[in-house]
Amino acid sequence: MTSTYSPGVRKAEPRPTVDAPPGPWRTRARLGLALLPALVIAVAGFQRRWMSDDGHIYVRTVRQVLAGNGPVFNPGERAESSTGTLWQWLLVAAGAPGADIATAAMYGGLLLTAAGFALAGLAALRLHGGSGRAHGEGAFLLPCGALVLLALPPVWDFATSGLETGLATCWIAGAWLALVARPRTLVTCAVLGLGPLVRPDLALVSAVFLAAQWIVARPSWRGALAGAGAAGALPLSYEIFRMGYYGHLMPLPGVTKEASRSLWGRGADYLWDFAGPYVLWLPLLMTVAAVLASGPVRGWGRGRGTGAASAIAPVAAPVLAGALCWLYVIKVGGDFMHGRMFLPGLLLMLLPVFLVPVTRAWTIVAAGVAVWAVACAAVLRVPYEGRIGPAGVADERGVYVQQNAAPHPLHHDFAGQPGNRAYAALVRKRVRAGAPTLLLAHTPVPAARPGVTGIYNTLGFSGSVIPLSGAALDPIGLAYPLAAHSEGFNGRVGHDKRLPDEWIVAERGVADGLPRGLDPARVDAARRALRCEPFAELRAATRAPMTAGRFWRNLTGAVELTAFRFPNDPVRAERELCG
Repeated sequence: MTSTYSPGVRKAEPRPTVDAPPGPWRTRARLGLALLPALVIAVAGFQRRWMSDDGHIYVRTVRQVLAGNGPVFNPGERAESSTGTLWQWLLVAAGAPGADIATAAMYGGLLLTAAGFALAGLAALRLHGGSGRAHGEGAFLLPCGALVLLALPPVWDFATSGLETGLATCWIAGAWLALVARPRTLVTCAVLGLGPLVRPDLALVSAVFLAAQWIVARPSWRGALAGAGAAGALPLSYEIFRMGYYGHLMPLPGVTKEASRSLWGRGADYLWDFAGPYVLWLPLLMTVAAVLASGPVRGWGRGRGTGAASAIAPVAAPVLAGALCWLYVIKVGGDFMHGRMFLPGLLLMLLPVFLVPVTRAWTIVAAGVAVWAVACAAVLRVPYEGRIGPAGVADERGVYVQQNAAPHPLHHDFAGQPGNRAYAALVRKRVRAGAPTLLLAHTPVPAARPGVTGIYNTLGFSGSVIPLSGAALDPIGLAYPLAAHSEGFNGRVGHDKRLPDEWIVAERGVADGLPRGLDPARVDAARRALRCEPFAELRAATRAPMTAGRFWRNLTGAVELTAFRFPNDPVRAERELCG
């Protein structure tokens, strides 16, 4: 198979005329200026380095893989708690030689963020190179979109955090560089297709970028089939594995957070929570004004096709993809972490103007953006800095700095949060005792199965103190299939499910009696409901031994199982599902 996406001989296109090649010093200086934003974000991210609780959710799954238990959060229950598949396996590779996984997650995210900014700068050099004598191959470029990103505190915060944001930054910028520089290779097809493995919602970006690649390359039908195969091979293979192994179409957080719902009003509030405090509309309006005033840069389509569509597709693709990402985030109601879910879309929309040529219009706008950037970086902050805001959106890094009483929390000890410290002490005490225990609302109850089972909302922290042989469950459902399929309520975004304790006791079992405060009738109803379909199939899909037959039943039943929801009230659930 040829490595070319559009095989065949093409008529040579005329090469642009330039006065003279730039000197080595000018080339090096131009490259250095293009890579300067990467250095700035590396410094800013390092100064605000930290590890989020959700980052520790990845850590426990990676530890389970390295311990030989498979990609699960708790042994004996196949639940995919990692939203970023590729990030999870990169951490497995980092932890295999013995590196501390949390440290690798924090610093790995920082390196990938800096690499993403570097790739965006290189793509800008490629995009604007040779676009006329005024700003040709040897001309310098001005930072514009780069300044917008570098001025925003959420960009500094999520340069680390242990989440997949750094990988998303690197992949987005790298995919765009591939689209701009080498749109006609199968390697580019494969890179563009990785979006769903970086984060499921980035499938939108893959689709838009692949469409732009097709517009530029105009492959033959054989080339198009080869490109589709290269783009879809890894994501499709993993999706088949996911459906067969876990019995679901998506990672479990997508089920518990209801990734297909529509909460437009809440999403609009989340947008204003991000854009309002930083007056973000101001630099964006200035940038749009410069685009309208100067028109497209002549070099934007050079060497990548002869038609107007081929010229504009690589520039329009990230803007369209970013707008779609923002629209999706608004549709599902946003997130509970300030600004986080808007960062990939913002990067996409700013890629074509990450660096801009030195023209009158762009120089004026770059100067205006620079003034805003200084003000934003110096004084503009959210009004609930270090806390959870009134709408449930949190300054996530600030919260964990406060709760851990540490400027750079990595392995959370929660020195400033007595409740979490008490939970950790109780877990360690029960582990030393060696008695089967169910920790229900900080109350140890004799359990029907061995080990310690902890039920706690702060899942990453709970997963770090519960032994790998035990079970760390969250009533929200990020890593607990039964909770994920329960009906939600109008609560904080990402935390609007809460599985009642009667279900947990009925499913996990207690050795003697019931914990105080539980209604025996509701516990009995939950026990009977769990024996009915589709509860029985959910339990089999996630707990039955993995055989070829089980894999096939999971694969063919994943659509129906993913859509399954049940009432929180056990009596109602038994009546509706068991008849």
